[in-house]
Amino acid sequence: MTLPTPGRAVRRLFDKVTDRERTVVADILRTETVGGALLLAGALIALAWANSPWREGYSAMLGTTLGPAWLDGLHLQLDVAAWAADGLLAIFFFVAGVELKRELVAGDLRDPAKAALPVVAAICGVLLPAGVYLAFAAGEPGTAQGWAIPVATDIAFALAVLAVLGSHLPTALRSFLLTLAVVDDLIAITIIAVAYTSDLALLPLAGALVPLAAFALVVRRGITTPWLLVPLAVTTWALVHASGVHATVAGVLLGFAVPVVARAGEEHSIGEHLEHVVRPISAGVAVPVFALTAAGVTVVGGGFGEAVRDPVFIGITVALVLGKAVGVLGGTWLTARFTRAELSDDLDWSDVLAVSLLAGIGFTVSLLIGELAFGAGSERDDHVKAAVLTGSLVAAALAAVVLRRRDRHYRLIAEAEARDAAGPGPSDDRQGGHPAGQS
Repeated sequence: MTLPTPGRAVRRLFDKVTDRERTVVADILRTETVGGALLLAGALIALAWANSPWREGYSAMLGTTLGPAWLDGLHLQLDVAAWAADGLLAIFFFVAGVELKRELVAGDLRDPAKAALPVVAAICGVLLPAGVYLAFAAGEPGTAQGWAIPVATDIAFALAVLAVLGSHLPTALRSFLLTLAVVDDLIAITIIAVAYTSDLALLPLAGALVPLAAFALVVRRGITTPWLLVPLAVTTWALVHASGVHATVAGVLLGFAVPVVARAGEEHSIGEHLEHVVRPISAGVAVPVFALTAAGVTVVGGGFGEAVRDPVFIGITVALVLGKAVGVLGGTWLTARFTRAELSDDLDWSDVLAVSLLAGIGFTVSLLIGELAFGAGSERDDHVKAAVLTGSLVAAALAAVVLRRRDRHYRLIAEAEARDAAGPGPSDDRQGGHPAGQS
């Protein structure tokens, strides 16, 4: 047996993670590219598993019920797929709620002049895709309830594509996309709460206001200890879930309860602190696990051929690729044309086209609405998954083409400005026909 060297610390496999290592991992998970990559990885694993010889195991995993029997009385004895959609996604929506409140209180949405373009663009980017879907699918019985599937933009996925392909793009473009996606999410959240709530139990919903108010009171006093906030948040979530309103709405309400403006003596607001803590959990666990449970559509054995013939598939795909792009771009142009709102000096209409195409990436929320509309695990839900994946990938590919072209344009401008700032070198003087020092 090999003895440890005296004076040297022994590092064991899977030893306790140090605070520094934990901080490094959390910082990595906060980056948009990593979050988008994990989301994509979860979806790809689900697709591979659902189309492998072990696909029965995938279905069995999704249907496995978790939780003791006494939770059934609280409507909380759920299968794995439901825990991912109702539970883990609430964490994602909490982060979205904090972001949305910050935009409303201290961001671009606070200024009507700045908010006009992205807000109108987001509204048009919801209405037109819904209309396109209904034009293709409403003639088929039992399909109209899926009208909201193509209305939402996946913030994590869209920002990840922008970050990977747009290193030289102006900051104003990311701000425009973020504001657009935040408003988009607000509309989608409202649709989920109103259009997909069938059986409403008022008593649990009213009861949820008590832990929600306590959560708001605690965070406003600057208390962020997990042992106090987590039980209040979980209780709020459980009561909202029991009320019949989709439980992810609880995440948004909890996010809205968090202060997002730093008070006197604070370097960062409570909202920034909590978002900093929760975002790695959302990006590294909640969203990838949801993708793993929601994106597993079986396409072998003719499954994809059946899907593409379904009007629901056609409606969702066309709505994400064309409806979103035309809606966002057209809404932006109409607002700039007929109001005093103006496009940022840093942006060109080609940049807006790229963002409009990115808005067609409707992965996470679109899959969730598909499950609510047609029922998780149903044949039509599989067609929805295939359509959302197809439409999102096509929209991302088209956006990538435009983004690469625009990124090259801005890179050449930056290089020219850098050369001008450096001044003419000796070779420049010789090429100009004048000796150095003469004009």
